Amino acid sequence: MAAMAAAAVPSDRPPLPWRARLLVGAVSVLHSASLRRDGTVNRFLLSLFDRVVPPNPAPDAAGVASSDHAVSDDLRVRMFFPGAAARDGGGDHLPVVVYFHGGGFVFHSVASAQFDALCRRFASAIPAVVASVDFRLAPEHGFPAPYDDGKAALRWVLAGAGGALPSPPATVFVAGDSAGGNVAHHVVARTPSSVSGLIALQPFFAGETPTASEQRLRDAPFGSPERISWLWRAFLPPGATRDHEAANVPAALRRDAERRRAFPPTMVCVGGWDAHQDRQRDYADALRAAGGAEEVVVAEFPDAIHAFYIFDDLADSKRLLTEVTAFVNRRRLLVLHILELAVADITVCFTVSLARLHSHNFSFDLI
Repeated sequence: MAAMAAAAVPSDRPPLPWRARLLVGAVSVLHSASLRRDGTVNRFLLSLFDRVVPPNPAPDAAGVASSDHAVSDDLRVRMFFPGAAARDGGGDHLPVVVYFHGGGFVFHSVASAQFDALCRRFASAIPAVVASVDFRLAPEHGFPAPYDDGKAALRWVLAGAGGALPSPPATVFVAGDSAGGNVAHHVVARTPSSVSGLIALQPFFAGETPTASEQRLRDAPFGSPERISWLWRAFLPPGATRDHEAANVPAALRRDAERRRAFPPTMVCVGGWDAHQDRQRDYADALRAAGGAEEVVVAEFPDAIHAFYIFDDLADSKRLLTEVTAFVNRRRLLVLHILELAVADITVCFTVSLARLHSHNFSFDLI
């Protein structure tokens, strides 16, 4: 696995290729320009630059097919089916990853090109069926709308995804990046026993007291304190501070021992150029406290900026796919082994019961 210890920032600027650097700069300018002082968002401006892609019912070059599904009038999920699952229109025996995209609770959708592509890569690499959730966005729909949407989408998947899956899945993981990582945490906190594992990619947390990394990396990509403050004001309830349980998750976990103990195995991805890294490590520590989660894996990427995984040509993006694949498949095999043992126990009990019935000369007439 990746290094487990906190990594020092190696230089005064992140090691990004020029194309990625230009894209980060353009996205930062666009996001800032779309956030109005009155707390609203210029959705029209965003729509001009947020490239969206339709689903593809026929498998693409990597063998992944996708389709959009309505969970309710206000909620849709884009499903990604890899390989044989794409050809057969199902996903029996594959793990399912319920995914929540990033964007500060305010930007993007499941159709945004970078998140569509990211889910395709996960579907192909693991392989897994990926269910990307199009949760409602702030400020039009603030706390707790994304969490409610996430819980509804997870229940829909667990029930068989409205027929999109051949049967209710045996192993379901919940994952998300940035603000989507925050949503993933809160969805799992509401339904922990239904989930085989949580994957939090640079989850977006906050607090009223700035951390060392937030102060040190205020000028790093996507680290602007002013923009981060705007996003939290747009999402949190009126009058709430960033110590609210939705934002300051490590503190909330330490206050709620019962919730901490209920968490499934968790993977936390941390980037050395991410302003939020201190809170992400603190989150992992809070989950570990008092045996909070069965397993907590921290995957460190010392050279990674926030949202590095949307750049598929970066070496760290490729390594992240390997890390996530290993985590999912290790947990999936363990869950399937436990299920096999349970079935074996039931079979033994049934056989013993039948033997006892026969030993007492009981007989049954079939009608």
